[in-house]
Amino acid sequence: MRRRGAVAFALCAVVIAAAGQVHRLDPLTPAETDALREASMDPNAKLSLYVKYARARLAAIEQLRSDSHAPQGRGRKLHDLLADFRTIVDEMDRNVDSFADQKLDFRKALKEIIQADGEFQSKLQALKESTRDPAVAAEAKEYEFAVLDAIDAVDGDLENVKDLLPQQEKTAAEAAARAKAKGKSK
Repeated sequence: MRRRGAVAFALCAVVIAAAGQVHRLDPLTPAETDALREASMDPNAKLSLYVKYARARLAAIEQLRSDSHAPQGRGRKLHDLLADFRTIVDEMDRNVDSFADQKLDFRKALKEIIQADGEFQSKLQALKESTRDPAVAAEAKEYEFAVLDAIDAVDGDLENVKDLLPQQEKTAAEAAARAKAKGKSK
């Protein structure tokens, strides 16, 4: 009898855990995924696409916020867009690390990311400040943590990229010096 009760308890726990899981879809559209796949061999192109997609999510957030007729569930929609933005930034950061591990030269993309992360920080900080507005306080409770999470993701990405760019510059300069020395020795 005890065994049957333990099995029933375990089964209930599994069902409850499965029901409680929130399934998040991929934040990228099929077209965006295809474009990333096509650019997979070119780090500058691939990272530039991630920047483009992150900007698009922030533009959607700004558009939704500026809508004078607050649509039903706007706070939840803002939360979801911020979560998508964070996922894109995290994936961009993972790709930066992967390209660095492969010793690829992607200084152009790093400079673009540094510039974009500065924009992202400004926009996210403004969004964070707006959550203090009493007119949107109830709605802001649905996405204020997502804003902080997105800010942390951008800050981490920016720190990573700023650390990596000098290394990339040094490696490129050393390669150019070797090529120049090799050219003189012939």
